[in-house]
Amino acid sequence: MKVVIIEDEALSAKRLAKLLNEIFPQMEVLAMLESVNASLAWFYENEYPDLIFLDIQLNDGTGFEILKRLDGYPYIIFTTAYEQYALDAFKFNSIDYLLKPIDREELLTAVNKLEQIHKNEESNYQDRIEALGKQLMPSFRERFLVKVGLQFKSIPTEEVYYFSYKEGLSYLHTRDQCLPIDYTLEQLIEALDPKAFFRVNRQYVVSLKSVKEIHSYFNSRLLLTLIPASEEDVIVSRERVLNFKIWAGL
Repeated sequence: MKVVIIEDEALSAKRLAKLLNEIFPQMEVLAMLESVNASLAWFYENEYPDLIFLDIQLNDGTGFEILKRLDGYPYIIFTTAYEQYALDAFKFNSIDYLLKPIDREELLTAVNKLEQIHKNEESNYQDRIEALGKQLMPSFRERFLVKVGLQFKSIPTEEVYYFSYKEGLSYLHTRDQCLPIDYTLEQLIEALDPKAFFRVNRQYVVSLKSVKEIHSYFNSRLLLTLIPASEEDVIVSRERVLNFKIWAGL
């Protein structure tokens, strides 16, 4: 069985690899990866392993961000430092997990359980992991993973000034960057905190900090000057003006 360990604590990763070698000498640890970016780069260049040991909280995002980018994925045993109250989600979805520091006997039990899942419940395994991700992840998106050249960059939502849509593509704008993202504006507005972001028209979702100036515009609309400057006029559509004023505290 070929295995990949995704863990941002080097000592934890080495300890897990050592335990696997002792308990399951037939397992081959192909890689120990410490971040979302490193993991995605590895998966795009290599065949998937049979099993992933996946830390939920990584230094540049979450393990679920990796899964969302893969075209299907192998079997997974999560490693986590979540408090006990959060672990009911795992039990509900029948997905196994290991609390850190990982115990030898619990590791043995988890791998054996996984083999039974593989035999008996393969058809809905991916659905259960996706449900688990929805239960454990924050209600609103805290960061976005965007592709920059051949690599991926994790951008905290708090660094985003606004989102735009042009010629079939959506873009994320920070203070000094404009980057394409794989989301529609409809998907974005569902994932973002409505206190922090507002969709002003069909092409723009803005944050309050991005709004430098607000001007009256003909036909009872508003014209916005954004930071950083947009390539075109950003106009609050007439049907959204009242809600925009309430959102902006005007």
